[in-house]
Amino acid sequence: MEKIASILTEIADTLCGYPLFAVLIGGGLFLFAYSGMVSLRRLPEALRALRGSRGSSSTGISSAQALVSVVAATVGMGNIAGVAIAIAMGGPGAIFWMWVSAIVGMSTKYHEGVLAIKFRRHSPTGEPSGGPMHIIEQGLGRKWRPMAVCFAVAGMFGTLCIMNANQLTEAIASTAAQAGVASRSLALHLSIGIAIAATVALVVLGGIKRIASVATVMVPFMVGAYFIMVTYIILTNLNEVPAAVHAIFSEAFSLRAGWGALAGIAIIGARRAALVNDAGVGTASIMHGTSANTSPVREGLVAMLGPAIDSGLVCTLTAFAILLGGDLYPEGTQGLGIALEAFNRSIPMGGYLLTAIVTCFAMSSMFTYSFYGSSCAAYLFGNRGRKAYTYFFILSLIIFAVVPMTAAVALCDLFYALMAFPTMATLIMLRRTVREETRLYFNNKPSKSTAYADTSGAPCA
Repeated sequence: MEKIASILTEIADTLCGYPLFAVLIGGGLFLFAYSGMVSLRRLPEALRALRGSRGSSSTGISSAQALVSVVAATVGMGNIAGVAIAIAMGGPGAIFWMWVSAIVGMSTKYHEGVLAIKFRRHSPTGEPSGGPMHIIEQGLGRKWRPMAVCFAVAGMFGTLCIMNANQLTEAIASTAAQAGVASRSLALHLSIGIAIAATVALVVLGGIKRIASVATVMVPFMVGAYFIMVTYIILTNLNEVPAAVHAIFSEAFSLRAGWGALAGIAIIGARRAALVNDAGVGTASIMHGTSANTSPVREGLVAMLGPAIDSGLVCTLTAFAILLGGDLYPEGTQGLGIALEAFNRSIPMGGYLLTAIVTCFAMSSMFTYSFYGSSCAAYLFGNRGRKAYTYFFILSLIIFAVVPMTAAVALCDLFYALMAFPTMATLIMLRRTVREETRLYFNNKPSKSTAYADTSGAPCA
């Protein structure tokens, strides 16, 4: 197993280093500039679009529910374990590059949201379905279908919640061992994996509407509770906050170890951010494609708020919690263990509280990722494939609960890269379509009182 993990890690490190950095950040910067800095200029319109997008219909979920479901997926283990790994590997400066990725990612998500509605398909019963595979086939033409198939295959495996199942099991097992409830063992990990799989099955077998309904309740609760915990850490360590902020900015551009080290820090931050906000990976467009909204631009405006919440807000909360109360450079990269130690040091019973929040984070991710993977399976094999994949997804949670973390992280990174390459290529090739949709929308935008009313089934704005 160790040899396999080593090989996977080497492959992932090669593919997810400079190539992934260039695709996600380089491509994202290009879209950011080409769109006229849409993520900054159109932020007020995005907030208004979100406020007016809460309705749904019998054939889809609302734009707000789509955004919450996407956030339910992205606000997961990566926001805690991923940030901890980034800080341990690249130092505080890696956080700055995660912020850059958030701004760039908002522009990328805007393009994904627009194209998700523009090129989605409908079933005979009128149910919408979207995602890069449909965008590629409908937007670029049938000759590009092999690339759509490649995305769908990578999507089935890349959305298996490898890291979430692994790290959640580790967190629960560690907490149980510290409390003296049980000793850490393979049997304990297996038991936890079975419990996680059973819980996920109760939600995902109910389909997209049940997933969206649960996410609508879970996401505000878990983000709010996490915000309160980190606020307590900041208030009790106010004198150390300036030093933490200085470390983030100074080490983001530090040349003490040369240009190679600077590039390494930027890549680490971007690589972890790719696992956090999913911008450019393509999964978000699968969820946004199911929205009852009929306006591509309005969906794009709502979609671009995702990275602001996960990479912008939640990752920043985690970073400050670790910088103010954690051991930045422990022996080995234990991911979640670094964050647990930081919360234990800063808050009474902090480790237990964080474990509860982490459980909500991880479970919400699993709910949405099951839909992503099953949508990819449905594209390849039809509805029977969707059902079979859902059961496979549930079973995989038990398997990955006992997989070594190095192999889990490597697999997760690898499949994400294989999704990102075709997605970003498609977004860049269809950038003119997004620009034209944007121009038409804002040139013909109705008054503010009606511009963002999400009346399902209404004609495009």
